[in-house]
Amino acid sequence: MRIAVAADHAGFAFKARLREELERLGHEVRDFGTHDAAPCDYPDYAIPAVESLVAGEAERAILVCGNGIGMGMTANRIAGARAAVVYSKSTAAVTRGHHDSNVLCLGAREFPPDDLLEFARVWLESPFDGGRHQGRVRKFEQLR
Repeated sequence: MRIAVAADHAGFAFKARLREELERLGHEVRDFGTHDAAPCDYPDYAIPAVESLVAGEAERAILVCGNGIGMGMTANRIAGARAAVVYSKSTAAVTRGHHDSNVLCLGAREFPPDDLLEFARVWLESPFDGGRHQGRVRKFEQLR
């Protein structure tokens, strides 16, 4: 799968580990930065990553900041993005199954790296359930 990744300074170290794991699993990763731990603004990295997703250059995107919320708020302003901040394996699975999320937002300061990697793995492996959930997704997608 082609995956766009991006992080701000708070997520920089974890993004490096995430990228290694994604590549180990056979995914093609495009890294939109940041590329160091200097203070920066998360929208500067979230926006181009999500724009690549909605342009079809990536199938999914994973964004990392301190708590995931800023990345999620930014991503959801872009038409075609369905971003979700997750905080457990079950929320990672449900947001794929019920919401067809295509952007995963993680909080690097909120959870141990191994937990975050597990959230990402579950999210990547979980299918969209479709059915009754498809109509719900269609309703909120029509708001754009």
